[in-house]
Amino acid sequence: MTLEILTSDRLAPLMHGFFTRRGGASSGVFEGLNCGIGSSDLREVVEINRARAAQALGVAPDRLAAVHQVHSADVVALTEPPAERPKADGMVTATPGLALAILTADCQPVLFADHEAGVIGAAHAGWRGALDGVLEATIDAMEDLGARRDRIVAVIGPSISQDVYEVGPEFRARFLDQDPDSDRFFAPGQGDRQHFDLTGYGLHRLRRAGVWHAEWTGHCTYSDPDRFYSFRRSTHAGEADYGRLLSAIRL
Repeated sequence: MTLEILTSDRLAPLMHGFFTRRGGASSGVFEGLNCGIGSSDLREVVEINRARAAQALGVAPDRLAAVHQVHSADVVALTEPPAERPKADGMVTATPGLALAILTADCQPVLFADHEAGVIGAAHAGWRGALDGVLEATIDAMEDLGARRDRIVAVIGPSISQDVYEVGPEFRARFLDQDPDSDRFFAPGQGDRQHFDLTGYGLHRLRRAGVWHAEWTGHCTYSDPDRFYSFRRSTHAGEADYGRLLSAIRL
């Protein structure tokens, strides 16, 4: 099966893609294009999957830069793929031929570009990273390389959607403590449960930071098991592990 790669006109003509699980070599619960080195999938199979993604982006596998994602607001500027992945959740670069790759399985993969300045970025924005400011930190780091936030475009890839993202009152309280207006990203569920609009919140943070050219592809990871991995869906199914989707951009 060939790879399925979602793209955005806003990021074109830069090489980029939100890869689905289709077209990979993994099997079992990881069936498809599992690119998660941290998963319990066979390492050699994951490397095959990552090499296929790199080829689709027009780079060698060793030019696919990644970080050790820890749900932080930390961002690194890269000129070469790091020998050891730093703990961070965002990357920026102005180096041609270097691809920035983010792994997700419900969290937001966000790809950024200032076409005029020749600066790109990628961020892993789960609820914690988004709340703590990883999107704004990525924008700041791009500006340090010569980008301008009024020129930056940002696209959020496949993420968990609000109707299947149920959370408890403690979760909601974290957001309201920071900004009471965040209440608009929550919808009532059963009992004391709420449904959180992660991508709506991400778009809000991007636009509040001055990035008006921001959009979500509209794909829900939880609701489409044939195309996407989902941590929450795998947890609900009692599966021992789950695959990771790769999203990447290169100059």
